[in-house]
Amino acid sequence: MDTEEALRRAEEKELDLVEVAPLADPPVCKLMDYGTYLYSLKKKEKKARKSVKKTETKTIRLSIRTEQHDLDVKAKQARKFLEDRNMVKVALIFRGREISHQDLGREKMQTFYKLLEDVCEIEENPKRQGFQMIMILKPI
Repeated sequence: MDTEEALRRAEEKELDLVEVAPLADPPVCKLMDYGTYLYSLKKKEKKARKSVKKTETKTIRLSIRTEQHDLDVKAKQARKFLEDRNMVKVALIFRGREISHQDLGREKMQTFYKLLEDVCEIEENPKRQGFQMIMILKPI
């Protein structure tokens, strides 16, 4: 129908004439309450944003002196984080003269990674930052 007829019908029903598909030939319009339409679009957009899972970075702290059982417990916790699609930052803290034994720190990090290699991969290899060594693991 022509534009004047559509506008007249919209006024009769106290609605708005909204162009839905401007690129179609001829352009497609619809009778609707435009305010309600915008409100529903905002609600859908907000719901879509809420449903998107943001990845977080969880931190696990180790030491050169961390024993195997404690390492297993921390690996179990890290596994939960990785299964929830979070990244895990493994921080090995050096205390006092331990800083001179970085080879032991790298070894401890590799042992920790071996416990988790079925659910993650290394995003950032172990590197030293001050009195700690950091490794970042990401889920597969």
